[in-house]
Amino acid sequence: MEIPVYVLAGFLESGKTTLMKETMDDPEFSSGEKTLLIVCEEGEEEYSEEMLKRWNAAMEVVEDPDELTADFFMRCQKKYRPERVMVEYNGTWKMEHILDAKFPSRWVIVQVITTVDASTFDNYMSNMRPLMIEQLTGSDMIIFNRCSKDTKKAAYRRSIKVVNRKASIYFEAFPGSEDLPEEDFLPFDVDADEIVIEDDDFGIWYIDAMDNPQKYQGKTVKFKGMVYKADRLGKNYFVPGRFAMTCCADDVAFIGFLCRYDKIADLKLRSWWTVTAKVNVEYTKEYRCEGPVLEALSLEPAEKPEEKLVYFN
Repeated sequence: MEIPVYVLAGFLESGKTTLMKETMDDPEFSSGEKTLLIVCEEGEEEYSEEMLKRWNAAMEVVEDPDELTADFFMRCQKKYRPERVMVEYNGTWKMEHILDAKFPSRWVIVQVITTVDASTFDNYMSNMRPLMIEQLTGSDMIIFNRCSKDTKKAAYRRSIKVVNRKASIYFEAFPGSEDLPEEDFLPFDVDADEIVIEDDDFGIWYIDAMDNPQKYQGKTVKFKGMVYKADRLGKNYFVPGRFAMTCCADDVAFIGFLCRYDKIADLKLRSWWTVTAKVNVEYTKEYRCEGPVLEALSLEPAEKPEEKLVYFN
């Protein structure tokens, strides 16, 4: 049976310890599993004996990245026999020390979370960019703490998506401040005469168009897609789309929108085309509801995208 390893990264006072405490106190996450807490950085917040006892946890403090050896982790396994491992990582250490660590055979990193102090993000990006980028690139989830209504959420989200398209990104309000305003973030201009969907943004567009089809009614879109054809789609219909990871590496599905085109015979299955099309909202049996149905205006041969799979974050 695998022993899950959770890594919490981020610079000092970014909220790692607070997040660790909230996570360990969450009954949906913790139900008495024997936990090993490896602390690589001691901030203002500390873990009391009472907390560790309540969590059924033991703690090891690591003061230097060179201590993160195969022998160290094996000693921890033999001494504590944990059912899971929580690592509070030092934000000034290279991520490779933990991501490439030689764990015991059953230890598996299942999630890397990076906490960011929104009030100091610009400063860190200016002065410690390599370390910050390394943390953001290796993360599955990124949490911005201490946000205010003036936090540049869209700009920060874009800066992260440039280096890590797969990460989930969350913004938490500064304690005692007003709730953050809702943000309708889209990486393309829905008011443009021609809405251009970049390869990396196909998943975002697909979800938004399915959730809000009327937003695209009558609009012209341009994107790159792979051809899927089947008799059940009907005469003169095909689906230009992409393979998408829906939740994990073993759960991949083909996604796309129905498209009318009167030269279907010219399209080879799995060939790549740049499609320019008008969007109509119609009910179809394939969607089982109203959804975007494309009317092809033009198709041009295209090279397949560099990224094989589409992600929805």
